[in-house]
Amino acid sequence: MDKPFYSDSLAKLFLRLSVGGLLLFHGIHKVRHGIDGIEGMLTNAGLSTSLAYGVYLGEVVAPILILLGFMTRPMALFAAFTMLASIYLGFGSDAFGLNEYGGLNVELNLLYFAGAMALFFAGGGRFSVTGGEGRWN
Repeated sequence: MDKPFYSDSLAKLFLRLSVGGLLLFHGIHKVRHGIDGIEGMLTNAGLSTSLAYGVYLGEVVAPILILLGFMTRPMALFAAFTMLASIYLGFGSDAFGLNEYGGLNVELNLLYFAGAMALFFAGGGRFSVTGGEGRWN
C-alpha cells in the first residue's frame, strides 16, 4: 500500500530541527551570559564547578551537530545526559511537581530528553550531512 505522507527521514529531520534548533537557543544564552548559575548549582550539589563547562558541549556543540546530522547518535545521547543533569541540578526533589499551569516542572527538560533519546535510537536520517550513513548516524 502506498503511503504518500510517510517518510522516516523527513520525520528524523523534523526531530533534529526541533531538538537541535531549540536546544541551541539555551546554549547561545549561556555563551552570551555565562554559566555562573550552573556553577552555583554544582557547588550546592557538592560537585566540581569545572563540570559547568560541559553545558557548552551539551547545549551548543551537540545541538549544532544534531542539526547537521553529524555524529547524531552520540550527540543526542550527550544532550539527553545534559537534560538529566539539568533536572537533577535545577529542580531536585521538586522535579515532578506541578507548576502553576498544571504541567510538570521539568516538562521542557523531559521533552528535550525524550527527543534526544528518540534521535539516539533512530539516527539522523538521510537528510543529513552524512546522508544517514555511518555507525554514529
